[in-house]
Amino acid sequence: MNDRVLLKVDHVTKMFGQDKRQFVALKDINLTIREGEFVALLGPSGCGKSTLLRMITGLISPSEGTVFYRGKPVQGVNPYATMVFQTFALYPWLTVLDNVALGLEARGDTSKQRFTQAEKLVDLVGLDGFESAYPRELSGGMRQKAGFARALAVEPELLCLDEPFSALDVLSAEALRGELMELWTGGKLPTKAILMVSHNIEEAISMADRIIVMGKEPGHIVTEFAVDMPHPRDRKDPRFETATDRIYAAIAGHTLPEADEVGAAPGSEGQTRMLPDASVSALAGLLEHLNGEVQKVDIYKLDSEVGLEMSELVQIIEMGEMIGFVVVKEGDIELTPLGQAFAEASILTRKELFAQRARRLPMIRWIMQMLHATPGKELPRKVFYTALLPEFIDELAERQLDIAINWGRYAELIDYDDRGEMLSLAVSNGKAVAAAG
Repeated sequence: MNDRVLLKVDHVTKMFGQDKRQFVALKDINLTIREGEFVALLGPSGCGKSTLLRMITGLISPSEGTVFYRGKPVQGVNPYATMVFQTFALYPWLTVLDNVALGLEARGDTSKQRFTQAEKLVDLVGLDGFESAYPRELSGGMRQKAGFARALAVEPELLCLDEPFSALDVLSAEALRGELMELWTGGKLPTKAILMVSHNIEEAISMADRIIVMGKEPGHIVTEFAVDMPHPRDRKDPRFETATDRIYAAIAGHTLPEADEVGAAPGSEGQTRMLPDASVSALAGLLEHLNGEVQKVDIYKLDSEVGLEMSELVQIIEMGEMIGFVVVKEGDIELTPLGQAFAEASILTRKELFAQRARRLPMIRWIMQMLHATPGKELPRKVFYTALLPEFIDELAERQLDIAINWGRYAELIDYDDRGEMLSLAVSNGKAVAAAG
């Protein structure tokens, strides 16, 4: 690596929507990438990692601030950067060679020599012998190799990877990571730097020189870590385990006071806290697992123990914190007495414990109060969706309402008629009506 700056993201903010319906996806992002660097962006779902990548490549523009490439503002598509997406994004009616050559055609090269260059790249990524094959004939790993070859066809200075291994099975992903690192560390790639979005902490540590950790609501940079270990990296190395622990601690943060943890109700003063995208059954499984432990547990050990990816695990932990069943501090997670009681309770008692805590959540309470204020104790789903639009962009408003309904139904606080798309107060045992009043 040298000190020559390729990319500088200077106080960049990205907002979607207009006027009161603006949603802040990213706020005041500052980032620099130099020649020779492999940088990874890590963070929970919804923190804006992919949005940042798209601004860097020029696919979308910042709302505030500037993206500079070699000292010049990026205007339109960045000609020095290219993207490899999560999905393979190959044209099914084209052969591997034609798909790779298409990358050159997109830059205006229609000469016959483009196929010679494409063939060299097909060989480089290990697909020689499959030049005439169609995507349907290839495995997932081979299709993603073709995607890499097409991205490399234009010899980008900055190669941007948007979770490029997430659509692959575990073994294929591991093999492709190793092959990419062999090309990168061996100086065989026609690129000067790599920026990768990932949801996998071990993946980032095994590949990147520097890891930037992002948080959400809105998306922002929390901290960054240098990974000072030679390649290939051993996951059993104590330094690897230490780095994993530190990064998990940065992503999971620590449990806030309850007023901050649950946030504010939609339409009121204060920040409306998004409900974590997790289910009660997933939370119950985590609590049962933790209940077998006698002390605090390192969060970084949980993903392998319970078989979850970091992004999914963090959402479940956030749900546990919000409900009050777990606390997190310095990368460790511990059951609260309520969490232990839930883990050991019967099915009906679990529902009662969850309902007691769910009533305290501003989002759930807001829905119940709106329903209680109507004569029939029911309202169309669209009413709540419309009310959430000033808080969230369309797809987030939909998902937040889905999560709230699912939690409320489990707790027997809210009923939902999917056919009629109507929400109503659950009246079993009179719990919901009394709670909303």
